[in-house]
Amino acid sequence: MRKEESLISHLDWPLFISFILMLIAGMTTLYSVAYNDLHPSIFDVSMMYGKQLIWIVVSLFLGLLVFLIDSDIYRRFAFPIYGFTLFLLVVVLFMPAVHGARAWIGIGSMGIQPAEFAKISTALLLAKYISSISVKQQNISSVLTASAILLVPMALILLQPDAGTFVVFTSFLFVMYREGLTFDPIILSFVNRIPGVRFKETWVGSHFIPILFVMIFISVITLLLNSVQLDFFFLPFPVSGSIGVISTILIFSVLSILFLQRFSAKRERSRGTVIIILGFVFTSGLSFIVDHGFNSLAPHQKDRIELFLGLREDPNGKDYNRNRAMAAVGSGGLLGKGYNKASVSSVESNHVPESETDFIFCPFAEEWGFVGITFLFGLYLFMLIRIILIAERQRSIFNRVYAYCVGMILFYHFAINIGMNIGFAPVIGIPLPFFSYGGSSMMSFCMMMFILLKLDSQRKDVLR
Repeated sequence: MRKEESLISHLDWPLFISFILMLIAGMTTLYSVAYNDLHPSIFDVSMMYGKQLIWIVVSLFLGLLVFLIDSDIYRRFAFPIYGFTLFLLVVVLFMPAVHGARAWIGIGSMGIQPAEFAKISTALLLAKYISSISVKQQNISSVLTASAILLVPMALILLQPDAGTFVVFTSFLFVMYREGLTFDPIILSFVNRIPGVRFKETWVGSHFIPILFVMIFISVITLLLNSVQLDFFFLPFPVSGSIGVISTILIFSVLSILFLQRFSAKRERSRGTVIIILGFVFTSGLSFIVDHGFNSLAPHQKDRIELFLGLREDPNGKDYNRNRAMAAVGSGGLLGKGYNKASVSSVESNHVPESETDFIFCPFAEEWGFVGITFLFGLYLFMLIRIILIAERQRSIFNRVYAYCVGMILFYHFAINIGMNIGFAPVIGIPLPFFSYGGSSMMSFCMMMFILLKLDSQRKDVLR
C-alpha cells in the first residue's frame, strides 16, 4: 500500500505565496487609505481596516476548511451548491435596496452578497457538466445546458441590478470555448433548415465566442475615436459612429489581408470577406444602440456609458469619480508620494469617493507611483500565469475547467477594475481582488483560491 503523502507537500507554493503577498498588499493599502489618527490600531474593529482584518482572518479560516475537504466533494455536490446560491440570489431580490441595488442579505449590522459566491458555484457546476460530456460529440442539448448554467444566475444578478458581476459571468464563455464547447450545433440547426443547404460545421459557430468579443472590443475602441462626424447619406440606416465604422473596416481589412496571405483557398477568402462585413454591421449596430437603445437602461448606467464613450462631458458632476481617480493615479508619478501620504485619494480627503472599494487602486498608485504599479501588475500577471500552468497540468477535466474559470474571473476583475481607475472602462462597480474593502468578495476570492489549491494538490488521484 502506497504511503499517503501530506497535502502540504503537494501545495503549489508559488501560487500560495503570491496569494498571501496580495492579501498583505491589499490590507496595508486599505490601512493607509482609511487611516485615522484617533484610531491608529489596525485591530480597531470600529474602523474599516479593523473590519477588513477580521474578514481576512475569517476568509483564511474558511479557506483552510475547504482545503481540508476531499476534492471529490466539490464534484459530487456541485449541483446542490449551485442550487443553494441560486436560492440566495432569489431571496436577495426581496431584501431592502442598498445604493439602488438589492444585492445584500443582511445579517445583523453586516451583510453578504450572494452574487460573489455564485461565481464559485457556477464554476464548479460548469466544470462538472463539461467533464461529464464528450465535447467532440456535442449537440444542441449540451450547448444549451452549459449556457443555461451561466444564464440563470446572470439573469438573477441583472435583476438586482449588478452590472459588474453580470459582466464578470461572461468570462465563463471563454472557458467553454477553451474546452471546445461552441455554438456550432445551434447555428447548424438554423442554417440547415434552408432548402438545399447542408453543413456539417460552420466556421462562425466554431469561433463565435472569440469573434463576438473581438468585435465588441474593437467596436468600443472605434466608438471612443468617434470625435469627427461624417455624413453617410447613402446608408439605409442611421450611423452615428462614422469614424468608428471606417476604423473597424480598416482594422478588419488589415486582419483579412494577413489572414489571406496564409490561406489562398477560395473558402478562406470568403471568410475574410465575412469578417469585414461582420465588423461593419456590428459597429454600425453598436453606434445605433448607443444613440437609440439607452432608454431601457437605468439612468446611472446610461450616464456612465455615455461619459465613458465621450458622448458628453460632466467632469465635476456624474463623471467626477472617474476624473478624480485618473488624477489620483497620475499624481503618483514615477516613485509615488510614499506610504500613508496619499492626498488626493485618501478617505479623509474624499476627493475620490469609494477609494476603499472600487477605486482602491488609486491610493496604491498615488503612494507607490509607476514603480509600485509595475510590481502590482507583475504580481497579478504571475498569479494568472501560474493558474494557467496549474490548469494545463491537470489530468482531470473537472479540475482543468475550474482552474480556467478562476483564472478568467481574476483576469476580468483585475482588467476592468484597473480600467475603471484609469479611464479605460466605464465605472460598473467591480472590486479589485484581495484589495477592495468588503467581506463577501474577500471570502469568495479566498475560497475560490483554496479550492483550486486543493484540487491541484490531489490532481494525481483524479483521472476525470
